[in-house]
Amino acid sequence: MKGEYIKSLIGLLFLVAAVFLITYGIVDREIVTVFNKAVNICMECIGIG
Repeated sequence: MKGEYIKSLIGLLFLVAAVFLITYGIVDREIVTVFNKAVNICMECIGIG
């Protein structure tokens, strides 16, 4: 019983941390940087960039 509670608590902590970090990245405009890097990688893969 106690082990299940600890696993649930750890899962909840990871979920809260993930939501916080995603929100921080969006607010800090990192999404633009990630998108630009993804576009550059795709362009290199198909031989355009």
